[in-house]
Amino acid sequence: MTDETETPDGADTGADVGHDLTAERTTAPMSAYSSRDVLVGGAVAVVGAAIAFGIPLLTVGV
Repeated sequence: MTDETETPDGADTGADVGHDLTAERTTAPMSAYSSRDVLVGGAVAVVGAAIAFGIPLLTVGV
């Protein structure tokens, strides 16, 4: 019986298409960011919250 998860030697898989397999793996939380990036993200969050909650609150009395 063959194992369906095994790939033949040298076969490409979807996981390695378009990726540099020799590069060190990093994820977004591990990437460097500055104080300015934090401030911009906070401002975007405040504006988004104002839109998400402010518009419905303004239309309740109408």
